[in-house]
Formats: sequence, structure tokens, C-alpha cells
Amino acid sequence: MAAYIGRRLRKGAATTAAAALAVAALSASQAPGATVDDQGRQTASDSQPTSESDAVAGGSATGNSPYYTDLPPLNSPNPSPSPNPSQSSVIGTPVSIGEAEAGIPATVLDAYKRAEAALGAAKPGCNLPWQLLAAIGKVESGQARGGRVDANGTTTKPILGPQLDGNGFALIRDTDNGAYDGNSSYDSAVGPMQFIPSTWAWAGRDGNGDGKKDPNNVYDAALAAGYYLCRFGWDLSTQDDLNRAILSYNNSTEYLNLVLTWLEYYRKGTHEVPDGTGTLPSSRSDGHTEVRPTPRPITPTPSPGPTKPGTSKPGTGTPGTSAPPPPAKPGKPPTTTPIPVPTPTPTDTVDHLEDAGTAKLTATAGDAFSKRISTRAETAAGKAVGKVRIRFTIIGDTDTTFTGGENIATVVTDGTGVAVAPTLKAGEKTGDFTIRAIVVGRTVTGLDYSATVSARAADTLVRTDTTALTCVPGGEFADQVEAKATNDGAVADRVAATATLITSADDLTVNDKGPYFKDADGKAVRTLTGLETDANGLLKLPKLYADDSTGTFSLRITTTGGATLTVDLTVAAPTPTGSTTPTDSTPAPEPSTPTESADPSASASPSA
Repeated sequence: MAAYIGRRLRKGAATTAAAALAVAALSASQAPGATVDDQGRQTASDSQPTSESDAVAGGSATGNSPYYTDLPPLNSPNPSPSPNPSQSSVIGTPVSIGEAEAGIPATVLDAYKRAEAALGAAKPGCNLPWQLLAAIGKVESGQARGGRVDANGTTTKPILGPQLDGNGFALIRDTDNGAYDGNSSYDSAVGPMQFIPSTWAWAGRDGNGDGKKDPNNVYDAALAAGYYLCRFGWDLSTQDDLNRAILSYNNSTEYLNLVLTWLEYYRKGTHEVPDGTGTLPSSRSDGHTEVRPTPRPITPTPSPGPTKPGTSKPGTGTPGTSAPPPPAKPGKPPTTTPIPVPTPTPTDTVDHLEDAGTAKLTATAGDAFSKRISTRAETAAGKAVGKVRIRFTIIGDTDTTFTGGENIATVVTDGTGVAVAPTLKAGEKTGDFTIRAIVVGRTVTGLDYSATVSARAADTLVRTDTTALTCVPGGEFADQVEAKATNDGAVADRVAATATLITSADDLTVNDKGPYFKDADGKAVRTLTGLETDANGLLKLPKLYADDSTGTFSLRITTTGGATLTVDLTVAAPTPTGSTTPTDSTPAPEPSTPTESADPSASASPSA
């Protein structure tokens, strides 16, 4: 088997050649001191993993359980002729091998894409592709046994690996008291992604939002697998980390190469097929072979043709003639095996989707949409259909997401046939985009909803202080202009604004003289764009400078939403110091008056 797989891999997956060179070293580093069998798997003497770190040090997500070794066609997913009806996604309907193998059951595919979206938001540095989950899901369970899951994504029957009792497999004694695998002596790998209970205990996730972590649910299992592959800061866009992550899932060289082969195959193209119609695996790594169910051939019985009288005797069967069949025994009518008619699922009865009263979808950048999308599934007669999965996908150039940061959300319709999408959270990109609703597992026309994100806005802009802004020619203003923006009385944060030095309040032409700002090179600029209020709605402008012009000038600030503020700027020459100017109120000095002498000698001489 190993040699056969190697030959197929060399033909079908050239991209794995370089990766295989490092596998031996990587494999050894994954399990120090462990012994491996001829396929690179750990033997029964290996210790069981008990924690996240142990999963790499000496174990795996699956306990190194057996896996399916079926290989993709050597050609790409482009159709290749195949008359074999056993390869059909619908029993009895021939399809090509490539087309069938590339088909992934609708709910399973939805779970992979939803997990990719969740990890893209939670751990963007991991770069987890959903095709990797699909490759592992194919190898571990044949895509949940061809998509045999219910509307909530839970397998219709538990998918269990062989008990890990050390008999050809790792020895892992019971860790869950049989809660997941029904075995209180030894553990078994469980569910579509084949987690052993001891790993699920810490790796399990709730992927479908029902409040439970169920390894038999494809949404829970796919999300858990995504987180498992993204731990330790691994970046799956690099080959080394991708190899390490896959080997940590099942520590086998052959497993690594097989998963890489399916990964490359799915990257070339896939399509959605109805649940329960996916192709089933047949060969397992432990040598076990499963028989794929094939449709029972029905051979029509030709009706007797006309015969010429006398050309044959009854029962002779002469060529060219037909003899009448022997009479049936009385009381025993011929037995026939009835062909079972599958019971239609709720999904099978959906004819179309209808809007269920969705209001206009608008929001301001950064805010949550106040309205949610409601979609109803109906039959051709207009009857509501419950328990149907509706997938909502955000389409267009937008960073708007559903709550949780995902751009895909899947919701099961309620008893009235209505599915309500999660709340939309607007990003910073403005404009229109589309949300498309489709039925998972059913090809019916989708329903599109239009949504609009508007720019953040302010309707009021006021200065934070009233200090007069003055400057001398050729100087700089001592105070910077600061304003606060509000919208409907609330703080208007991150609102775009423009500041322009205009000729006057009545003339909005950009002034070519007077105050100015400086650019990065120190050159004068009189218009500033790309301004934005902070988290508190405040906008503080850079310093202002003055040229040699004097007078009163105007600064105009505007925001998205129509808020406007005009500020006066005064440039005046300084008053000279140390000089006074006489005024009319200064009293003039009084003129001096001659005084009479008191010296008696100055008087006339007395008479003789």
C-alpha cells in the first residue's frame, strides 16, 4: 500500500515533493523517543496525549488512528468521463470521477468555510484555508460519510474509529467514561474530524452556537480542528508550519503526504453537493476495506413478441421465438423486492426564499446595523419550511462583518420557516454591498439584500475655548485652534474634517495671504485635508503662522455631515514700547508771575 500511494502521489501532487524531504526530520521532532511502524505511525507503546502541549510532544488529535487512504483522481477536478454509476453523487446518475470527488456535501462545506472565517478573525496570522479542513475531513471520515448530517450539522450516526487498545494501534485507555465513544475501557476517535476524547476535552469548540461542544457535530468539529491546527503561532501559509500542523493531527509521513495531496486537489476547485450524496471512502490505512453501497441493477424483462403459428412448441425456446412462461403456482404471487423511496427532508421541499420583513439596512461606519435580515424558506405552495439551514454571505468591497467578525453566517429556520441573520457590524469602508441568502444543500435561487454604510458625521462644531487668536506679522499664533464635534448631541468620533483659510466669511475662496499652516517641508499651506476627530470628538489643528499681511482673517472648518465653524484670526503690528503721546486731558503748565521786592532799600528815598 505504501509503495502504491507513493507512486500515485508522485503523479498527482507535485507540490508535496519538496515537503516530503523535510518530513522525516519533522516527524522525529514531533514525537521524541517514540517508535514508529513501517508507515511512519507511532506504535502502541506511545504515551497518550493529555494536554495541548502533549499533543505535539507525543500524541495527536486522533491518537494516530487509522485514516482513509483513497486518493483523488490524477487529473484536476475538471470532469473526466466515467460511466460507473457507483461514482455518482446521486445513485444511478453517472457523473465524472473528478466532478464527484470534488463535490463536498453542503453542510460540511459550510462548516469548513465558517471555521475558516472564525479563525481568520481570531487568529489572522495562522492563514488557515478551509481547503485544509476539507482535506483532513476527507481523509478522516470521507466528509462525514458523504455528508450524512442533520440540519444542525450533527452526524445521523456516530462516526467512530477502532478502539485504541494497543492491538495494532496506540494504547489509549478510557478518558471520558465512554461519554463520546461509548467505550469505558478504551478510547476511540470520534466524529467527522476524528478527535480522541482526551484531545476533545481541551480542543472542543461550539461552532454552531447551540451552547454545546459535540465532536459529532461538523460545525463544532471543524472549528475545533481549525484552532488545533492554528496553535503555537503556526502560520499555515508556510510549508514548514503547515507540515508541523498536519503531523500533529496524525503523526504519519503517509498521512502528511495524503492530506497535502487532497489540499492541492481541493484548491483547484470544488463544488457543493446535497447532504448525504458525497462519495464514500473505501480503503483504510490499517488494511481495512469498506464496501461502497452500489445501486441494485434493474434488468427490464422484454415483453413477448408476436410469433407465427406453428413455428415453435410451447417451452421449446426456439431462437427467434419466445415461449410462454410456466404458470405460477396458485396462491403464491411472484415476489418482488421493492425499491425504497427516500423520505424527503425539509431541505428537499424548499422551492424558494422570501424576504420576511427586512427593513432598510443602513449604518454609519463603525456602528452596528439597527435592523437584521429575516428570510423565510417556502414550498412551491408557499408553505413555510422549518429546520432548514440558510447561509448568509456578505458580498462586495466592504469590511462589514456579522457579529464575531465573520462574513458568513448559517442559521436554521424556525417553526415559521424564518431565519434571522446575526447583527451586521459596519466597518470603516463606506458604500453599498450585498448580503446573499441561500439554502444549504438545495439549489434554489438566492435572495439578495442591499446594505449601505455611510461615513461618520457631525452636525455641530464648536471651539473648546474663547481666547482671541492674535499674532504679529511674520510670527506664530500662541494658541492652536481646537474644536469639538457632536452629532445629535453625542460625541462624533473619527469624523473627517477639512480646515481652510478663506478670504472672508462671505467669500470662501482660499486666501493667498495672511495666516497659514506649514507642511512637512515647512512650506506654507492654507488648506488641510484628511483631518479626523479623536475618540472624544476633539479636533486640534496644527500651529498657525503669519506672513507680513495685517488685518482680520478667517479660518473655516467643515466636517462630514455638514458641521461648520468659522474662526477669526487677527494679525497686527506690535505697539511701540517706552513712548507716550500727549492728550487733551494733560494739564498745561501755568505761566510764571513777577513778585514785588521786600527790600526796604528798594523803596523811594525819604524826604529831607
